[in-house]
Amino acid sequence: MNTQPERILLVENDPENGDLISRQTLQPLGYRVQVVGAAAQAIQEAVRFAPDVIIANLKLPGLSSKDLLVALSSQGMDVPVIVMAEKGMEADVIQTFRLGATDFLNLPVREAEVVSAVERALKQGRARRERESLARQLKQTNQELQRRVRELTTIFAIGKAVTSVTDQRSLFDKIVEGAVFVTEADFGWFLVRDERGRSFVLSAHRNLPESIASKVGQPWDDGVSSLVALSGEALSIHGDPLKRFKVSRIGQSALVVPIKVKNEVVGLLVVVRKAALPFGGSNQALLEAVADYASISLVNARLFKALEERASTMQQVAETAQVSERIKEETLQSVGQKMRNLLSVAMTQVDLLMGEERRSLNAEQVRSLRIGQDNLRMLKEVLDTALTPQPSEPPKQTSVLDLGELVRQAFGRFQRIAHQGGVSLIAELPSNPSPVKVNPSQITKVFESLLSNAINASPQGSQVTIRMDRTGDNQVHVLVQDNGPAVDSKHLPNLFDRDYTLDEATAKRFEGLGIGLPLIKEIVTTHSGKVWVESKAKEGSTFHVTLPPAS
Repeated sequence: MNTQPERILLVENDPENGDLISRQTLQPLGYRVQVVGAAAQAIQEAVRFAPDVIIANLKLPGLSSKDLLVALSSQGMDVPVIVMAEKGMEADVIQTFRLGATDFLNLPVREAEVVSAVERALKQGRARRERESLARQLKQTNQELQRRVRELTTIFAIGKAVTSVTDQRSLFDKIVEGAVFVTEADFGWFLVRDERGRSFVLSAHRNLPESIASKVGQPWDDGVSSLVALSGEALSIHGDPLKRFKVSRIGQSALVVPIKVKNEVVGLLVVVRKAALPFGGSNQALLEAVADYASISLVNARLFKALEERASTMQQVAETAQVSERIKEETLQSVGQKMRNLLSVAMTQVDLLMGEERRSLNAEQVRSLRIGQDNLRMLKEVLDTALTPQPSEPPKQTSVLDLGELVRQAFGRFQRIAHQGGVSLIAELPSNPSPVKVNPSQITKVFESLLSNAINASPQGSQVTIRMDRTGDNQVHVLVQDNGPAVDSKHLPNLFDRDYTLDEATAKRFEGLGIGLPLIKEIVTTHSGKVWVESKAKEGSTFHVTLPPAS
């Protein structure tokens, strides 16, 4: 609170009137009063004395009170002026108001009127000073708010860059630029620990001399950052203590903040000022916020690198697998072709024996040759079926088809094989279409495999039946029934499990051409269907498949 007495400059050349106003009226009230007798002297005294109120007689020798008002205004002094005038000078009083006077007193003055006028003028001055003080505070607050907004905008921009900028060098530059801005520094740089963890590499900078800027991408020690790397705590240093470090050649005040990932220092953010002006707590808080984003950027960089390396490894594995698969396919085709050639030669020789030489053979030899001829032909059919390439299509490609037509196609392909094995293959299929939404090659492979297993398990003279109908809940139902040996009941619950091991006799029953039972179940389940088996002694086994009808 201001306890200094308020100052009043009295401009009066009448000693009696001056004494009345100053010594008898104002000084007893605690005011500090300075009296001068001319306007010229008043101008000089106003500059030196800095009064809170000026009281001036309108009639002054030399320069008048009006001249005083003009002079004060030209000096930029905004001081309340009370003029004193005799009756008949109203026009002059009005002119002084136009020149900036705030009040007037009639001469001769009375003490009460003087006190009242002075208090009014002082009150106006206090209000004016308070407004000016508030205006200054408001301006300062607005400036501070604008600075904070700029800082927060910069922090936000850095955060946005961390999630959107993929060029790491460009991102590091943005981080350093933001760090220098929010801390009001002159220089800044970003150090990142190398992969070996032995040194820190200069990764980005702002305003560094060319001799240092040329070291970007190389290890660089500024002399103070290594201490922060060891302690893991931020450091603000300025003035004489900084002169012991190499960084003092750049500036006189430094702030270093560590960048951590899982409590490990992986980088350092440094800002420097030319002057020995220390960095405050708010500067450190803002730089630590920038360092947090820098930490995220380094984590993202590590993740991107790991993903790229993993993707590269997966690509190499996939390419190797594709090459291996092509080798396997070409080898299989090559072996198959050689087997076809050998079979053709063998069949030709047997046909010759059964032709021209048959008359020299007895009945037993002819029967044996006929069995061999049939077996060779059946082997050729099996080989052709196994080596015939299936049309490739995307694994998830489905279409609405008549399931009965797919079953007929599978039946047609295996009818001759069943006949050569002495097994009757019977189809009981409805004439009406049964549309289902399936992957045709996968579902066809299911029925071919079930038919092949059934033919393989059935003895000569028996029959295999494939039948198609509808269940009570309108599911499309296909069953494959054989007359082979029954499957032991202990195997039935786990027959379709991939990790389940069958005994040798049971496993031999399912050695037909095609895919295994676990894959059959996987395909049917993928098509929202079900597969199961029933098996009884002396009755054989029946495999059931149901699929939902196409909507």
